[in-house]
Amino acid sequence: MSKRDYYEVLGVGRDASEREIKKAYKRLAMKFHPDRNPGDAKAEASFKEVKEAYEILTDGDKKAAYDQFGHAGVDPNRQGGFGGGQGDFGDIFGDVFGDIFGGGRRGGGQRQAARGSDLRYNLELSLEEAVRGLTKEIRIPTLASCDSCNGSGAKKGTQATTCGTCHGQGQVQMRQGFFAVQQACPTCHGRGKIIKDPCNKCHGEGRVEKSKTLSVKIPAGVDTGDRIRLSGEGEAGEFGAPAGDLYVQVSVREHAIFVRDGNNLYCEVPISFSKAALGGEIEVPTLDGKVSLKIPTETQTGRMFRLRGKGVKSVRSHAVGDLMCKVVMETPVNLNERQKELLREFESTVNESKKHSPKADGFFDGVKKFFQDLNS
Repeated sequence: MSKRDYYEVLGVGRDASEREIKKAYKRLAMKFHPDRNPGDAKAEASFKEVKEAYEILTDGDKKAAYDQFGHAGVDPNRQGGFGGGQGDFGDIFGDVFGDIFGGGRRGGGQRQAARGSDLRYNLELSLEEAVRGLTKEIRIPTLASCDSCNGSGAKKGTQATTCGTCHGQGQVQMRQGFFAVQQACPTCHGRGKIIKDPCNKCHGEGRVEKSKTLSVKIPAGVDTGDRIRLSGEGEAGEFGAPAGDLYVQVSVREHAIFVRDGNNLYCEVPISFSKAALGGEIEVPTLDGKVSLKIPTETQTGRMFRLRGKGVKSVRSHAVGDLMCKVVMETPVNLNERQKELLREFESTVNESKKHSPKADGFFDGVKKFFQDLNS
């Protein structure tokens, strides 16, 4: 049974762009997918047919071969199709030797202009900027399409001409007895066209070095390691080919007060000995300003307090983290004689009873038992 025309299978014209082909494929693939049509052999066959057509028409080499020779050009089992006889056998080897001796591309046809390279820009933000989000202007050096020749490489008012060596095919064939070897055309380097009068600005390259300024919208909640993709803002492609993409890599500077872990923030808050013992209220910092935190009596150093909703809003959801405040008791310094005297008096009253320092008394009791067991 003969195969249907691939363009007919996808319902697109022969001049359809790659984007139109992909769009048609997605629509038909969803329609005939086996998961949507369980047990339907006809739908399964249609799905395979659509998939095969898509794979051929989105592969530059295979599409070129199909457009020129039809199904015979992409049939892996063919033994000919380029005119018959000894030349067919030589072409089979030509694909292999062409890659070695000149970078020839399988399926014939000229070398396609290369897509522009992707670029990376490292963007450093403060914690406040990362949490709240903002728009940043960045300046990047890149290869841009030449505005004098519109990326063609040819001088304004002229255009590239068909290569006389390969007649626009981009490849030439060299025969050595029984073998035929295909390789990139040495005159046009596989492009199929020659620029006889190159552009004065880009010297025939179609691209020029240039710096450009871009406005990048940074969403609220980004963190170190997050990446923002700007489609088409990378280097310009060769001779009008699509540009690459720009990836903005985010890193967040260390903060003087807060440490971020996911959507939560952590900070240490010093408190006085009397505040830890008697309790009270203290002010703690948040990214939205100061808030009051109630300290219970007899609070031990290192205790963690949670302030819900005072952390970071996730960049991927509406979840908001918490602020974790660790209180650290600060030993008073630069005491005068009266203050020292009061502390000695206080210490003497505390030592009269073990109930004031249960952790210390328990620790020293354990140490005493340890040495007793060691000497027994």
